[in-house]
Amino acid sequence: MLGTDNDHWFDDAAGRLIRPYTVSNGRTEPTLRMELLSMVIATGRRPPGQLGPEHAQALGLCGTVTTVAEVAARLRLPAVVTKILLSDLVDWGVVDTRSPNPMADSSNPAVLETILNALQRRL
Repeated sequence: MLGTDNDHWFDDAAGRLIRPYTVSNGRTEPTLRMELLSMVIATGRRPPGQLGPEHAQALGLCGTVTTVAEVAARLRLPAVVTKILLSDLVDWGVVDTRSPNPMADSSNPAVLETILNALQRRL
């Protein structure tokens, strides 16, 4: 059945109970370009109005510098949907983003292994 409060919309047997296109309001493109290794962090500003649950959860994950890939993994959402949520948060001024370190080549096996290990420690 349903897990913890963080997994409110996730069922172990059925998977995600809210479809990704619903989370993104049918949008398929973020408003700004982000890589999986782009860094995101909350600005400390208040959002304009009430955030939906996915936006609020994404913002909560940005309390410390983290990558788009980590946020996607923690939200259990496809990367493109996570990028849409994060780009909304950037547009509202509540999250800042920066490009990944040029040395962080996403095709480099050592970089991928480092990301995988970090994700496994957090989950």
